[in-house]
Amino acid sequence: MRRTVLAPLALAAVLLGVQPVSVASARAGTGWEPAPSAPWDVSAGLRCDFPVHGEPVIDEVMKRVLDTSPDGTAKRVAYKGDLIVRITNTETGAFYDADASGSAIVEHRTGGSQFWAAHGPVLVGIGEGKGNLPRGLYIIDGVYTMDISSVGYKAVNLVHGTKDSLCARID
Repeated sequence: MRRTVLAPLALAAVLLGVQPVSVASARAGTGWEPAPSAPWDVSAGLRCDFPVHGEPVIDEVMKRVLDTSPDGTAKRVAYKGDLIVRITNTETGAFYDADASGSAIVEHRTGGSQFWAAHGPVLVGIGEGKGNLPRGLYIIDGVYTMDISSVGYKAVNLVHGTKDSLCARID
């Protein structure tokens, strides 16, 4: 399993204009806290040609609020920690344990859009016509950003990395 690498987070913090964690945490929160992932199901045709179930097998993800909006909601949040998600084709029972143990700083924007600066593997689902990748479930691994519009369009911009199709792994 991958362990969190702090250098990319520091770089992302500089690029996003985030205050040093010691300053931000004093104002915006008490520190790292668990950020558990819930099990999920996706119907056939939404991500893969078959129905898919996802469930964390290992979930040690933590989050830390780095900055808040004037109304007190989280504006920038850092995520890190081990996450293995079992992705199952519910028609056949075929499954794959996907390592999604990357780290990210997520900026929550007005209108519900988000900007992610990420390093390492993250699980990303893309609907038909809803991203710059084809419909599917992917592990995106490397150094990249992801813009998520207020209507859910996901634009993944790889600086250096790979895309692994989970639909193909469990077909």
